[in-house]
Amino acid sequence: MIRKAKISDVPQIHALLKKFDKVVLPRPLSVLYDHIRDYTVCTGGRDGAVIGCCALQICWEDLAEIRSLAVSRKHWRQGAGSQLVQFTLNEAKDFGINKVFALTYVPEFFKKHGFILVEKSELPQKIWTDCLQCIKFPDCDETAVIHKP
Repeated sequence: MIRKAKISDVPQIHALLKKFDKVVLPRPLSVLYDHIRDYTVCTGGRDGAVIGCCALQICWEDLAEIRSLAVSRKHWRQGAGSQLVQFTLNEAKDFGINKVFALTYVPEFFKKHGFILVEKSELPQKIWTDCLQCIKFPDCDETAVIHKP
């Protein structure tokens, strides 16, 4: 089931993201609580545990970013990641935002969902807001992808 995240989901989101600390930027608990409204989760199993998450961060009037996309390894290839991306793209559209980008190590996944490769220099709002504080700046090795109508 795909739904907007709740405060009670934060510990599970945090634990899930920590499992992917080599491919997803770490998010401290305080940041997750501050930005919980940005998150969508996929739940599964009898206990309704969080098996996947994704955030939509609005960067500018016409630009948003998909962040913190992660799905529990035992649920890979079952459609949870695709459902999270589609939900997030629909959410961006509801906000009137048509350009959604991601910085990723898995551009092929995003290309399956209509994203195209772009140079990071095409995302000036992102570079000057978040990237300057990132531990990987200026040597970011992620690939930029963008979804446009």
